[in-house]
Amino acid sequence: MSSVAVFEELRAFVRERDWAQFHTTENLAKSISIEAAELLECFQWNADGDPADIRDELADVLTYCLLLADKLGVDADEIILSKLAKTREKYPVERAKGRSTKYDAL
Repeated sequence: MSSVAVFEELRAFVRERDWAQFHTTENLAKSISIEAAELLECFQWNADGDPADIRDELADVLTYCLLLADKLGVDADEIILSKLAKTREKYPVERAKGRSTKYDAL
């Protein structure tokens, strides 16, 4: 399924339930954080986590991220690629490959 189709499914889901009224940018940002915490909880007592639970929680995080992007009128692919370009500059391969050091300490 393409990202366009995913957006259409999300919009239809929200529209059918009349939930757009609750999807302020603030509420969507909060929901991202809450769902990210639930994703992290999958690993609380087990470093491997349950794959089914991980998938479900990751889907929730991604769903709220996409809904926020849609609400803001930004293209998710575009902002990811733009940020990736900036990060490539901060972490050049020749200095960052195989290292987890923060960019300002490379």
